Amino acid sequence: MKFTRRLIILIVLVCMVLFGGRYFFHQHLENTSITHQTPTSNQWQHSSETKPYPNVSQYPHLWILVSKKRQRVYLINHGRTLYTMYASTGSGKDNNTPTGTYHIQAERGQSFFNAKSGEGARYWVSWKNHGEYLFHSVPVNRQGQYLVSEAQELGKTANSHGCVRLSIPDARWLYQNIKQGTKVVITNS
Repeated sequence: MKFTRRLIILIVLVCMVLFGGRYFFHQHLENTSITHQTPTSNQWQHSSETKPYPNVSQYPHLWILVSKKRQRVYLINHGRTLYTMYASTGSGKDNNTPTGTYHIQAERGQSFFNAKSGEGARYWVSWKNHGEYLFHSVPVNRQGQYLVSEAQELGKTANSHGCVRLSIPDARWLYQNIKQGTKVVITNS
């Protein structure tokens, strides 16, 4: 009888932690500084937040959460959001950003251009299929000029080919600082 009662209490506690913790974590994201702000039309040229980027060496458990619903990237350590970035994920169907858990891969670079799509970007970091899915800046054309009409959708509309677009400074910071092996979780929520 005592064993059964303890087992039931343990199960209830585990369920509360699993489901309640998820609820409170998403509530925490709702309260971050830029979650509900609409980015300005030139936001793509600036850091998403006015505070400094986190020093990754001080956060050994840092991981990245991408919210396709909110078009945001969250840098998280031990359940605390350290920094929030405006983003644009895949526009859907053939241009979908896959959901799931991934890790930052070794591949990264300062720029690329894809002749098939007619777009490129700067400051790219791979997180899936070794160069197929990336974090990178807003897009550039063949001449390396930023596509302003696309860039102005950052944080507002899912309009990439499947990668995660960031502002120029945010993409540069990620390229220069995020470590290989860092966990990346991409959700529809």
